[in-house]
Amino acid sequence: MTSSDNQTSPKRRLLLASDRGDQSSELADILQSVGEVDTIATSDIPDAPASDLSGIVVDINLRSPESVQQVRNKLRGEAYRAMPRLFVLADALHHGTMQAWALGATDTISRPFDAEGILQRIRSAFPDSNEFDTSDRGKVLNSGVAAAHAVMVKIFEKLPAGVPLRFNDVVEAENKVLKAIKHSSLRDWLTTVGCHHTDSYRHCLFVTGFAVAFAQHLGMREDDQRRLTRAALLHDVGKAFVPVAILDKPAKLTDEEMRVIRMHPRLGYDALAAQGGFPAEMLDVVLHHHELLDGTGYPNGLRGNQISDIVRLTTIVDIHAALVEKRAYRLPFTHAKAFMIMEQMGGKLDQHLLKAFRPVVAMGSS
Repeated sequence: MTSSDNQTSPKRRLLLASDRGDQSSELADILQSVGEVDTIATSDIPDAPASDLSGIVVDINLRSPESVQQVRNKLRGEAYRAMPRLFVLADALHHGTMQAWALGATDTISRPFDAEGILQRIRSAFPDSNEFDTSDRGKVLNSGVAAAHAVMVKIFEKLPAGVPLRFNDVVEAENKVLKAIKHSSLRDWLTTVGCHHTDSYRHCLFVTGFAVAFAQHLGMREDDQRRLTRAALLHDVGKAFVPVAILDKPAKLTDEEMRVIRMHPRLGYDALAAQGGFPAEMLDVVLHHHELLDGTGYPNGLRGNQISDIVRLTTIVDIHAALVEKRAYRLPFTHAKAFMIMEQMGGKLDQHLLKAFRPVVAMGSS
């Protein structure tokens, strides 16, 4: 960054909440190279963030019930919902990460600190104050929905007409989709997407919204968020080869029509595999997103460890999206009712992931 850039571009303003005796001085020094840092005690986290705040970094002892409760009371409220929340972990152990997610983390970093990695994460997660403000949220949201919608057009209109779908077509949309949900909300995404009248488009866009919000809530690294976004956008690509009369039928499907519908994972997989250029995990999701852990899914009847994590996650958001959507033959279920139905599926779904999905359900319905 040049000196003129420094004069014209205000830095990010970051809030560092710490319960450490040294007030997280090492971390504060790192953060000061990309932002103005206000360090406060955990007990002093304000009820609502200042309007010019780019994000909050939380460096607390996750084994301290008092600190955990103080953070939970503040950060899980509506005021902080749209703000990036980066938690510091004492190490990269899974239980610490899970606890950070449960407290509302949107990303995590671990000790010992890698200054270069932290700065890259901060630049990605926390926008410059002159690059983004609340008034931009509508534009960012609409841009993300439009980008995702453009992928749907290529899937459902171009692909059946023989126009190949390129991996880059999906990659080009992912940045706008990720940014839209990070800087608006899952609820706003679902409301905007709900205006699309084509059921197949709406379902894919719902699934994408839930998948991205879930990934961000779990604190997945950016590369993993991108992989999941691409997979969610593409998961139902095989429906492009199912007759529109079946896809858009305004009534419950017959057994024969269901048989045709159940061919879509294989049709989508075959089409993308023949074209080439699509990563293995995307093809895995396209082919297996209807597999269930107890072996009762389709098309291959996979069970247990045969089903990858990215497929397990996509299956959860796919089922939830289908349940909360309006269908011609039934009213939509509430988010709470849909989640209850999924809990009752027991061993068919990954129950640890499903439990982690509960706060995302609340984001979509609140």
